[in-house]
Amino acid sequence: MRSLSGQVAIVTGAGQGVGQGIALALASEGAEIAVLGRTLAKLETTCELIRERGARAEPFACDVLKTEEIPAVVDRVVETFGGVDILINNAYSGNYGTLLSLSDRAFQKGFVSGPFAAFAFMKACHPHMKARGGGNVVNLVTSAMVRWDPTTYGAYAAAKQALKSLTRTAAVEWGPDGIRVNAVAPHALSPGLKQWTENFPEEAEEFRKTIPLGYIGECEPDIGRAVAALVGPDMRYLTGATLPLDGGQAYFG
Repeated sequence: MRSLSGQVAIVTGAGQGVGQGIALALASEGAEIAVLGRTLAKLETTCELIRERGARAEPFACDVLKTEEIPAVVDRVVETFGGVDILINNAYSGNYGTLLSLSDRAFQKGFVSGPFAAFAFMKACHPHMKARGGGNVVNLVTSAMVRWDPTTYGAYAAAKQALKSLTRTAAVEWGPDGIRVNAVAPHALSPGLKQWTENFPEEAEEFRKTIPLGYIGECEPDIGRAVAALVGPDMRYLTGATLPLDGGQAYFG
């Protein structure tokens, strides 16, 4: 039996990139997947890829910037699948640039789509996970939180640092309910990063050299499979941790 058979997973931002890679990896371990994102056509593509692996998948349109709508989305997932066991908070919609170049609204956008949206999903999923005897939450953060020069990544790093703190708090408060809460900080060849490497090959090569393992991670094999292991039974005693999935580039002391 596959390690996640019979479990239901919500994956936000699952239409492409890291979210899609995680969704595919969870499905390969037998989980049923609620595929969430803004663009229905992309969600349908991910669903088809999952179904080709013999797993159930259904698309749910969701904009994480509309946090007031998140509880209703979770209710629809539970109505469709009968419950929820795994929550992957991957979606993020923020702005990048030097601090003085960002408006207040641009800065706040990353917090709304990051920790605010994750908080809404976590609260909405908590009673359903508790009713099933426990569950797993994985929040995606970033190594930009600890890089020596976060220039142009300040707003992004700040929002993700807040999400890291939220992760640790939920792990402590929800442990008695059987709910594990962890974070991962990935480097992955998402569509955006892949485009950057193709457009700026020399800069990309210098970036690659800073990764001890020598390559940028792939969305499913390197990130998705790690997340599938993290929410599986073999990692049942790990909670409140931030796992760097970046080939050793950053140092999380």
